Amino acid sequence: MKRRGLVFAVLAGCLGVACGGTAKHAGGGPSAPGHGDPAAPAAGPPAAFPAESGADADVEAPRGPAPSAAPRGDGEAGATAGSAFEEKRAADAERPGLGTSWGESRTSEITTAPFEREHPSRPIAVGALYYNDASGARAMARRAGVSRVSGGFVSIDGGALAVRLVDSAGGGLPGYGSGDRAYVVGERGARYAIQIRNNTGNRYEVVATVDGLDVIDGRPGAYEKRGYILSPWATLDIDGFRRSETEVAAFRFGSVSGSYAASKGGARNVGVIGVAFFQEAGSPWPWSEAEVERREGADPFPGRFATPPRGVW
Repeated sequence: MKRRGLVFAVLAGCLGVACGGTAKHAGGGPSAPGHGDPAAPAAGPPAAFPAESGADADVEAPRGPAPSAAPRGDGEAGATAGSAFEEKRAADAERPGLGTSWGESRTSEITTAPFEREHPSRPIAVGALYYNDASGARAMARRAGVSRVSGGFVSIDGGALAVRLVDSAGGGLPGYGSGDRAYVVGERGARYAIQIRNNTGNRYEVVATVDGLDVIDGRPGAYEKRGYILSPWATLDIDGFRRSETEVAAFRFGSVSGSYAASKGGARNVGVIGVAFFQEAGSPWPWSEAEVERREGADPFPGRFATPPRGVW
């Protein structure tokens, strides 16, 4: 069953490097600014789109033997639970590397537009970027066997779509990359944006997450949510968590303990940015296997011999 919805469109605003543009959002909620239109999220892997769970929201107090004199009162039990919560916070505070904090408000006006997905909860493509400070990104890249320095786009599905992180001036952030995998180097306190490029003539709905949280509603990412519409041959910049139909809270690199995800109850997925693309109903996917095979078999010199003029045998 195909899914209809309204997608958010950005009328004007600043996303990372670009001011203004048109970005639409699918579904009933606000969308982030940029050049393009919004789309929807889905539930499932990867970590950028974790299943919604209360595991990180509540901390159970450690159990121990009951006092011999008298059972615990509500005050003592509450103190124990509070202590466990503080211990968890202290452990999170010790984590090295970067997270994404809730930054200053930035103007980002949106509108809505209709968008019907070809598949309600199955994206046509999913991309992920991992970010950290210089030493952390280098360690992650080394562990994955990636050594090539890269500051460009991460290619998705043969270059049909691409994504990268850009700084406040619009330049690509440095890092390590190989194919569809990238480890981006950030700097604490710096503002960044997610830049998405559409190299096809189709529209797509884009659902994005930062540290496992949806960039529109700030809750755990899921494919079923709606997102931004990415117009044909367009570039979409997303530079904050949406606060309203006119503003976003800028993405800024900060500590793990000071991240927006940590303030929401858990920093387990800090350090990853996810982008899911949904195909519009009725639109052709330009890079099908058949089309790729046809292009690979193209002959650059099909006419090897001269042909006589018309009427001559």
